[in-house]
Amino acid sequence: MVRFSGNTSGSTKKGSGNVTPVGDWSPPACWYEPRSATEFSKYVEDSYNEALNTPGQANYARRSIGEFRDTYKDGTYKNYNLDKADEGNWWVAVRDESRWMDPEAQVCDRQPFWVENGTAPAVPNAVTPQVLAELAYKRILLPDTDVTLAPQNVTKVNLPTWAWLDSSTFKPVQVTASLNVAGLNIQATTTATPVSLNLHPGTQDAETYPASGECIISADGSIGEPYSRGRADETPPCGIRYLRSSGDGTFQLRATVTWKVSWTGTGGTGGDLPDGAFGKNQAVTVQEIQAVNR
Repeated sequence: MVRFSGNTSGSTKKGSGNVTPVGDWSPPACWYEPRSATEFSKYVEDSYNEALNTPGQANYARRSIGEFRDTYKDGTYKNYNLDKADEGNWWVAVRDESRWMDPEAQVCDRQPFWVENGTAPAVPNAVTPQVLAELAYKRILLPDTDVTLAPQNVTKVNLPTWAWLDSSTFKPVQVTASLNVAGLNIQATTTATPVSLNLHPGTQDAETYPASGECIISADGSIGEPYSRGRADETPPCGIRYLRSSGDGTFQLRATVTWKVSWTGTGGTGGDLPDGAFGKNQAVTVQEIQAVNR
């Protein structure tokens, strides 16, 4: 079974969301991974006994699991190939639980099959270092994208608002996916590195700094610069200037960090995966500057 470690969605490290691919690429919705003869036999026998002993279990369900069991115990195969346990593994289809009904999850429809050690399974999406890297991609947990603003939360029309992110928070994060079954030991580490912050003001009546709205990460890992007293007349390296009031409401500032994703794996394998992104909305109140004539 594939195991994950690092900055994953199952960890306790601070974070608020998983990386989302930029574009139409997505990690595998299903794949094939190996089980030892002992693991496979236990899985089938446990499933069979559960079907027999569950009150109200439909007859067709019991018949189906019974026929499945017969194939591997007393039919095409004998006793789950337990006498060949050192020679190979059973390969089984696994679906991403969050995408169980997706069409992409249905393509791994082959029944469990036996593969001898040293032989590559002749099916798409059989676990390899790259497939492991793609599975790890989905499980990367990213830190919050709460942007620090100056002025904070409440700004004025035509007043440049500085924006920045803490360099101590936005550092590369990693998830390692590994698979260790008799005769097969592979792994891959997927790394996401922050490269830029994109600001979307939440209204067309605004300007961004820079004009593209993309603030590039600095050499020290920071994005943007903190505002300090005496810089009110300067143009912020990363920020926004709202051109009208938000009235009685707020503008929803969308701050999205883009992450460059790469991987390294067993046997010197590695490469790049599609960039990822993670963002969050922040409510910003924009007020008119009131002038009093005397």
